[in-house]
Amino acid sequence: MDSSKVLIIYTGGTIGMKENIETGALSPVNFSEISKDIPEINKFSFEIDAIEVDDPIDSSDIDIVFWKDLADLIYTNYDKYIGFVVLHGTDTMAFTASMLSFMFENLNKPVILTGSQLPIGQIRTDGKENLITALEIAAAIENNQAIVPEVCIYFENRLFRGNRARKYNAEYFNAFKSNNYPPLANVGIDIKFNYKYIYYKTNITEKFRVNTKLDSRVGVLKLFPGINEQLVNAVVNKSGIKALVLETFGAGNALTKEWFIKIITDSVKRGMIVVNVTQCNGGSVMQGKYQTSVGLINAGVVSGADITTEAAITKLMFLLGQKLEDFEIRAIFKTSICGELS
Repeated sequence: MDSSKVLIIYTGGTIGMKENIETGALSPVNFSEISKDIPEINKFSFEIDAIEVDDPIDSSDIDIVFWKDLADLIYTNYDKYIGFVVLHGTDTMAFTASMLSFMFENLNKPVILTGSQLPIGQIRTDGKENLITALEIAAAIENNQAIVPEVCIYFENRLFRGNRARKYNAEYFNAFKSNNYPPLANVGIDIKFNYKYIYYKTNITEKFRVNTKLDSRVGVLKLFPGINEQLVNAVVNKSGIKALVLETFGAGNALTKEWFIKIITDSVKRGMIVVNVTQCNGGSVMQGKYQTSVGLINAGVVSGADITTEAAITKLMFLLGQKLEDFEIRAIFKTSICGELS
């Protein structure tokens, strides 16, 4: 491994887009057009290589095939670099960061996802600072060890654990938040790492591995006042899914109507994994705190505690891919694999 090289992987996204003269819409361009807009990266003391995926895409089109290809790309280059920066569209960045955190075993190098709200070529772009700082964090070493050996998202002066972050703003530069876990670093004049919140493995000699066995048969049902039996039945019983993320109210509360509880209970009995995640951007599910969640406990629904919807979906895809027994998936889901749960 070259001790002073960082790899940039361009996947697409606003940071590398330009406006189509005919339609006015933004679409991905060749990465070389990004690098020439940021000559500052040549001032780093470490070397920077850059590659792009075979077909850069808008992050709205990302699927499990993309995740497998990206994970394999990092695995192939893992021994050549001290860290990685993945340029990614913001819309599904939290999904990708979460999925990579589950797919990577024994990770001891930084994998920093970043992007921008404005294309890199525009005068007021936020992409320039995001990329420069992400590179600096990816190369940060202390006592011969990476300072942040995790999958992270860096955006607008904050470094977040990837499986704890969510995109919450489509307009302003501070597009991401991590309401249930503190930032791993705060960036101003200096980069101030919050060491006590960074996950350091006790044994860093184990070989890095990538697990690409995924199963996308996961659904999401967001509850709302007035939701009807036909809709719930269509999602739970007629969609072919094997696991369901149930987005409930507040601390995990749901409607108590008999038809609803019966549908959920019957689905669990058939072997479907149903997990309870709050619709709120912060806070935790506490099944049983209110009477309106007792029915979910009796139905066999698994509490998602303070996990994000993005992490819940990707964790279920990962666990389903391991061909585990239903009871094993339920047990593992309630356990933190890589810091996604408190």
